[in-house]
This record gives sequence, structure tokens and C-alpha cells, in this order.
Amino acid sequence: MHVDIGTIIPPHLGRQGLEVVADFAASIGLTALDLPTITQEAVEICERYHLRIGTVSVGKVAQLISPVATERDAAVQSVSAEIRQAGALGARVIFMCLVPADRTQSIRDSLEFFQSSFTTVARTCEEVGVRIAFEGWPGPGPQYATLGYTPEVWRAMFASVPSRALGLCFDPSHLVRLGIDYMRVLREFGDRIYHCHGKDTEWLSESCYLYGNLPSKLDRAPDFSEGSWRYCIPGCGEVDWSKVAFGLDALGYNGCISVELEDARFWGTVEKERDGIRRAHDHLAQYFC
Repeated sequence: MHVDIGTIIPPHLGRQGLEVVADFAASIGLTALDLPTITQEAVEICERYHLRIGTVSVGKVAQLISPVATERDAAVQSVSAEIRQAGALGARVIFMCLVPADRTQSIRDSLEFFQSSFTTVARTCEEVGVRIAFEGWPGPGPQYATLGYTPEVWRAMFASVPSRALGLCFDPSHLVRLGIDYMRVLREFGDRIYHCHGKDTEWLSESCYLYGNLPSKLDRAPDFSEGSWRYCIPGCGEVDWSKVAFGLDALGYNGCISVELEDARFWGTVEKERDGIRRAHDHLAQYFC
């Protein structure tokens, strides 16, 4: 199958400027970029390097599930305006991770506030022809307060606001660490998958012995890890990307798969970030190009 492979822009590379990022991306065979914001200049740079826009992020996401009604209303207006602007510039998928500002806020409460806000936000998306892909990162521990990282909650979210404008960013790395069957997620929520992240998870056998499946209590966990597992680039973890490619192909998926570089070995310098993205692309390209 052919799917555009892109990348989220990591911090050190991003500080080089979008032109440099785009030039590097095109030089190693990437055909898409996820943008933190969208502007006319960013669109022109992507067009110049023949890069598809994968996703675009927006602001005030936490406020959309605030318990304060006035904050939610203001966020709905702000986010809706950003969605309209992004759609006018050619974006088709908006990226969101619904982490509440108050990390002690319950999932049940967040779901109630979600229904309040996203009924309107989804209507805006439908008018503009834009879809939202919710990221399934559980959020920081120990609360893990993100709304939407398990099938239980995704079912409830899509039941409360059934608009087809709302969907998922499929990231198997989170599902692996949570013990969730990522291929079953593809089967159940395939028609709601609007974007994919190219990231993996490696189980660390010695750490699993020391900590079980809970975060370490005394030792410092490595970067992008809680102790017994670590995020890594595709090809270095548990995900069978050939199966993921087959599953997406069966769904007729026509979105992007974007490298999300969260691997301690490829972090901290421009050179390491470039190497990590290149290696991730090369592994994914075996199955998606």
C-alpha cells in the first residue's frame, strides 16, 4: 500500500526553521509534515517541497473540557475560528490531545464537558470539511487524566457526540504499553482513524521484573518511559508494522503516518533527531510505500 509518511517536527530540528525541516524531510523521502500551526507561508513551503500537510494543532484544547462554562464557551469560539482558518488554508485533519488543565479531573466529568463543547466544534468541522484526530496518550501519571485513550472511553465519546468529524490518531505505541490489542482497535475503530503516528514501544525485561507493569518507585525512569517500557522508533519495539499496514490497507486508509520521535537514543541534538527520523522512515517505508 502507499501511504504518505511524514513526521512531527522535533524541537531541535524545528528550531532550524520550517524551510530547513522541509528540505530535510524531502531529502530522505518523507512526503508529509505535521504542523504545530498553519500559515500561508507554511503552506507555500510544504507545496514547494511536495509535502502533504498531515495534521495541524490548535490552541486552548484543555479549556474545551474545563469545568468552567465560560472558559469552555470561549475555547469553543477560539478553536472553531482556528479550524475555519486551517480549513481555508488546506488543512484536513486537526490534532488534539484532551488533557485537562486540572489533572485530578475525572474522566466522567471530562466526558460531560466534552459533549458540551464538541457538539459545536464538530458542527464547525462538518461545515469546513475538516476532521479531528484525538491522540490516545494517557497523559502524565499518576492521574492519567487524558480523555480518550481506551476503547471504553472512545465508545462513550463517539456515542455522546456521534459526528463523523471526530475520530482518532492511531498510535500503537500507547496501546502496547496499556496492554490493548492494537489490531482489534483497528478493526473496531477503523472508520474513525484519520491519522496515524509512527512510534513503537519496547518492553524492558529486567525492568518488568523490578517494577511489574507499574512505574518505578525508587529508580529514575529513562526518558520517554515509566520504567518497564520505553517509547522507541518503529522497528525497535513490539509493533508488527506489516500487520498494521495490512489492516490500514483493508480499511482503505488514505491518511498519513507521521513519525513521532520519542526515543531517548535519538533525542537531544539536531543530528540525533535527523538520524531517528531517517531510521523510522526507512522501517515504515518497507510496508507503506
